[in-house]
Amino acid sequence: MKKILNLLIIAFCLFVLGACGKKDGRRIIRISHNQAQDHPTNIGLLEFEKFIESKLGDKYDVKIFPNELLGSQVNTVELTQTGAIDFTVASNAILESFDDIYQIFNLPYLFDSPEHYHAVMDNAQLINPIFTSTNKSGFEAVAWLDAGTRNFYTVKKGVNNPDDLKGLKIRVQQSASNIRMMELFGGAATPMGFGEVYTALQQGVIDGAENNELALTSNKHGEVAKYYSYDMHQMVPDILIGNLKFLNNLSSEERAVFNEGFRLFSQVQREAWTASVEKAKKQAEEEMHVQFIYPDVALFKEKVLPLHNEVLNANPKLKPIYDKIQEIGKDLKMGGNE
Repeated sequence: MKKILNLLIIAFCLFVLGACGKKDGRRIIRISHNQAQDHPTNIGLLEFEKFIESKLGDKYDVKIFPNELLGSQVNTVELTQTGAIDFTVASNAILESFDDIYQIFNLPYLFDSPEHYHAVMDNAQLINPIFTSTNKSGFEAVAWLDAGTRNFYTVKKGVNNPDDLKGLKIRVQQSASNIRMMELFGGAATPMGFGEVYTALQQGVIDGAENNELALTSNKHGEVAKYYSYDMHQMVPDILIGNLKFLNNLSSEERAVFNEGFRLFSQVQREAWTASVEKAKKQAEEEMHVQFIYPDVALFKEKVLPLHNEVLNANPKLKPIYDKIQEIGKDLKMGGNE
């Protein structure tokens, strides 16, 4: 009943905000995400909006709803399924619940470097089958977003080695892989929506969380959590998903324009990411007095590598993807072009 009530409230908000139906004869395209307006995700979406309206402005009016205005990611994924909204940015962890092929990206230390991560995500032959795996659920992925490296940040003490996580309640994304990862690290996993994290940190419901540097500033977590530790346990993409019926109803010419828009969105978001991280680190350090810690990553990696075999044995369809990812990494180390 609570879920149904939440969806009804969101549907009413869509109506009040004028995000239903048409405006001046144009079809309104609704896009939701959970980040602030200065976040690279929103910056990229604004460029997407400009591009689509410059090419198809007589037909479409793009509206962007940041800051979980239309609900949590779980809610907006459901709304995208039904077509109540057209696109939403979803975490990989949520998509894992629709098709467990997305488990692959939640494996800690899957990638050797950001270059390895980007090379894999830009490999269309490898990624496209993953992106279309949720068609049966009424949506498909259309673009990936760089979300940097995920690291631990805590309120009362810094994390210098895995033993420092013992007994700490750490917010993780809502997926079995992430819960198991925290078990291997020795911490107590506390899954919750991203929008709940600030209050949970402030009230002591959790001792820390794990995310990229922008969570400290764009989402103000650095006001409460004063220690940020670069254990670099994950590089997990955020994903822009689209309602399948909407996408399939586009003409071939319109879909070509949208595809170009998706590529532009991803490109602009990724370009904005590096500058935003540097700005966030400086702000967190100088204004919020967050202490950045650089531990021995090998100590953390050793704790959670068993999760690779656990997941691959439980989900054999991931093995070819995993092997290809490792192959791409080896080619990069050897100076290959892939």
